[in-house]
Amino acid sequence: LEPSPLRQAASCEHFGFCGGCKWQNVDYQQQLQFKKQHVEESLHHIGNTYPDIIYDPIPSPLIFGYRNKMEFSFSDNRWLTPEELKNPEIKKDFAIGLHVPRFFDRIIDINKCWIQTDFFNQVLAFSKDFFRNCGVPVYHLRNKEGILRHLVLRQSFSEQKVMVNVVTFSPIQNVLQEYAEKLVAKFPFISSVINTINSRLAQIATGDEQFVIYGTPLIYEKLGNYRFEISPDSFFQTNTLQAENLYKIVKEYAEIDDNIVWDLYCGTGSIAIFVSEAAKSVVGFEIVENAVKDAYRNAALNNISNCQFVAGDLRFNLQKLSETPPEIIICDPPRAGMHKDVVKMIRDISPQRIVYVSCNPATMARDLAMLVEDYTVEKVQPVDMFPHTYHVESVAKLNKRSVKLQFDSDNNSGQTEV
Repeated sequence: LEPSPLRQAASCEHFGFCGGCKWQNVDYQQQLQFKKQHVEESLHHIGNTYPDIIYDPIPSPLIFGYRNKMEFSFSDNRWLTPEELKNPEIKKDFAIGLHVPRFFDRIIDINKCWIQTDFFNQVLAFSKDFFRNCGVPVYHLRNKEGILRHLVLRQSFSEQKVMVNVVTFSPIQNVLQEYAEKLVAKFPFISSVINTINSRLAQIATGDEQFVIYGTPLIYEKLGNYRFEISPDSFFQTNTLQAENLYKIVKEYAEIDDNIVWDLYCGTGSIAIFVSEAAKSVVGFEIVENAVKDAYRNAALNNISNCQFVAGDLRFNLQKLSETPPEIIICDPPRAGMHKDVVKMIRDISPQRIVYVSCNPATMARDLAMLVEDYTVEKVQPVDMFPHTYHVESVAKLNKRSVKLQFDSDNNSGQTEV
């Protein structure tokens, strides 16, 4: 009926049309309270789980300009705002930007994105001028014709370098050679220009071939004392400065003291490597084989010899290695959470401590509900990795119960110790 008093004016000119950061019109401190409430309500109402304490979220060191990766799409069918529709001089034939919510083929032409760095905004503006006039057609999502598909930018915050990856349907190395020369001459922070070829129907920013147009196909980032390789397709936490805070919480909650540690859903090994110094050994499990290769390279880069990484489905690999069970398990599953068979295996392995890292409070609550018969949820620390969005990361610390908990429908609390 009327605007909430919690609202504020959003900084971004695209706010209200672009769905990238829907909470930009809410005061940041209020955003943090909403996120804590989201975690609490998910744990209580979905998981029937009541940790001893749920802390206030750790705020992001940067609330704007925090993203180290952005994926933009090319379009020959630009989406116009109501104000732009009134201006006959604005053409719809070209855009580089972000998807309109609920429309797979409509792109908002982005002038400035507030959650990406100034380096990215400069590269975006340059790229828009270049590719609008270069004569290479945009890939059309409906008739499956054209070439230009995505512009992917990645930045190392520690080294202040940017990787530019142009994803195309087919190679355009001659055009990109000119693009790279002009780009590098204008912006000394450019470390590499890559051409990724995606000739599949799926509109994704990865492909089967990659050509290095300029520089090397890697940038390097630091978290704490550790250095990590980032290739065009590597997974890496999007908020670099906050990722270090997240990993410090994981290490603190794990309380590793020369223990055997398993890191489930380890990706490129960043958590495993971050905690390795305190561990007897760390075994990382990851279904994506290329990520496991990256993990081994990252371990070698940091002269770490006590980390092992296993590629394949967790449901089979955990069983194979269960003869030497870990004392501590760290798990960082995707948004869908853990498969119920994996949760059962964790209960059978019965580590003394579990540190659960989640990007989805709802699936975290569901998974913890399956573990509380054997474990107490001591504390949960929300971590704001994505300011101005509803997303929130959480770290939960679980300790093995000295007595088992059994659910009893006749007991008022629903729980009985046996």
